[in-house]
Amino acid sequence: MTTETEALTIDELAARAGVTVRTVRFYGTKGLLPPPVLGPRRVGRYGREHLARLELIEELQSRGMTLAAIERFLAQLPPDLSVRDLAVQRAVVASWAPGTVETVSRAELERRAGRALGEEELKRLAAMDVVERADAPGASPGEELFRVDAGLLRLGVELLDVPLSHESVLAARAVLTEHSRAAARELSRLLRDAVADGDARDRRSLSARMHPLVVQALLTTFQRSLKEELREWLDEDG
Repeated sequence: MTTETEALTIDELAARAGVTVRTVRFYGTKGLLPPPVLGPRRVGRYGREHLARLELIEELQSRGMTLAAIERFLAQLPPDLSVRDLAVQRAVVASWAPGTVETVSRAELERRAGRALGEEELKRLAAMDVVERADAPGASPGEELFRVDAGLLRLGVELLDVPLSHESVLAARAVLTEHSRAAARELSRLLRDAVADGDARDRRSLSARMHPLVVQALLTTFQRSLKEELREWLDEDG
């Protein structure tokens, strides 16, 4: 698990992000990734903020953005974004297109997760729809294969260390699903009414423009609301 203070080598950073060392160095030379902190013997060390930014860059590139467009996107972000804020930005970008599901070996799954995964942990990830056991033609005898939602893997792995029971995590997921669907239903009805008299081109244009804006608004509003609720809860305990 990557902690706030853990330092990663460039090989470890590349493995966590599922990219090559050459890719990490390339992003560094382009100024897309901050330089590492030099440790003993001038070995570069990377932290969680490097991993979060690298994952955001990869997400942007997977959506078809050019390096120049990615540079402009990152330049518009506040320079002091936290790891959590970078994760929110990545969630917004990932919501613009369907999730990417890949079939990988157990070794590759653990490499991307940055940790060994026991059977109980795999069951929890499966219950969160992050991984699913898979069979593939041509697989070696005894080789374990998994279908992995690449966009949810990092979140799922972090949830493994949250001090909540398996049942609580599933209940929280049910609450989020229920209320997000209700919000999507109401917003969709509002948008349909707004362009009820327009033609098909107007409806497609509105959908394309509003999708990322609505997702950003929902994430930001929810993040602030949750922060306020947690603050009140902690104040009550204090």
